[in-house]
Amino acid sequence: MKNIVTQAARILVGFLFIISGLIKLNDPLGFSYKLEEYFNANVLNMEFLIPYALIIACFVVVFEVVLGVMLLIGFKTKFTVWSLLVMIVFFTFLTFYSWYFDKVKDCGCFGDALKLSPFESFIKDLILLGLILVLFFNQKFIKPLYGKTALNLTVFASYSLCLFMAFYVLQHLPIKDFRAYKIGSNIRKGMEIPKGATKSEYEMVFIYKVNGVETEIPYADVMANKVPEGAEFIDRKDKVIVEGYIPPIHDFTIEKDGSNYIDSVLDEPKVIFLISYDLSKSKAKGMKKLEAFNKKATEKGYQVIGLTASDLSISEAFKNEFGLTFDYYFCDPTTLKTIVRANPGIVVLEKGTIVQKVHFNDIDKVVLK
Repeated sequence: MKNIVTQAARILVGFLFIISGLIKLNDPLGFSYKLEEYFNANVLNMEFLIPYALIIACFVVVFEVVLGVMLLIGFKTKFTVWSLLVMIVFFTFLTFYSWYFDKVKDCGCFGDALKLSPFESFIKDLILLGLILVLFFNQKFIKPLYGKTALNLTVFASYSLCLFMAFYVLQHLPIKDFRAYKIGSNIRKGMEIPKGATKSEYEMVFIYKVNGVETEIPYADVMANKVPEGAEFIDRKDKVIVEGYIPPIHDFTIEKDGSNYIDSVLDEPKVIFLISYDLSKSKAKGMKKLEAFNKKATEKGYQVIGLTASDLSISEAFKNEFGLTFDYYFCDPTTLKTIVRANPGIVVLEKGTIVQKVHFNDIDKVVLK
């Protein structure tokens, strides 16, 4: 019976690690953004790791896939099971921390392919922890599927293929796009809220410093003069009581000089967005290609718009440095990183529908009609 339970756990854990790892390996840049969120001062307060988020992301996802393969084929059982245990204990801590302290809304366990709430992620990790503990205490039942040479070749091939995939998607774009801005999506429709959809409900709360500790006090208590004596007012915020329907696209703007041009731009038959969520982090190699492409697209009748979250002084400096003649408009940085996993990236629209999307390395592949 123990052997049957162990083999079942082996198969479940192995395939779950491979699937979860491959989904994130399809988009390691997106996973690195999630790690940056965890490293933020408001979560784990490990901001010194933010510059290394992409390297860490690539290592984690490659190791996750290969660990799944190693478990299934029975390669170095002790090392594999210990590695699985350490990894799942760490992930369980992260998901518990995110859920209990309401720090991160989505753990990123399955990238954008499957969104899990922090609580769902924590329960998933608890189940995985239980399965891995079964493997840990029954290691003697995990036998190699074939000889040592074949095992070594399988692991080497897994590492090699994973590294190649990571390199490929970082130099181009994710092979499969699971986001709301994938090719074929209409931005305007993605922003619509269906009739009868649940609306969010909020409670006004006030933040006071009480005995040196920031404390949330409900609006009703403040109105009833129940604020502790000597408390110092810090801030006011709206706390979500009931989470309503949030459309797939909800933070997209095209702002300039205090105006939002989203309606007029999305009505245009031929539009190109040249996106750099942070110009100071954009690749010079890509920026040098933009003006020649802009001229070619303009001649074909396209309206070319730069989108960035950088402030006006930075965008003007970059326009001068690279000789750019198109204007930059403002959009939220998280939204821009979601639209295209490149800095800069190119997005082609027809009346608000995304028809092409490429990394700056593939700018010559854009089809201009």
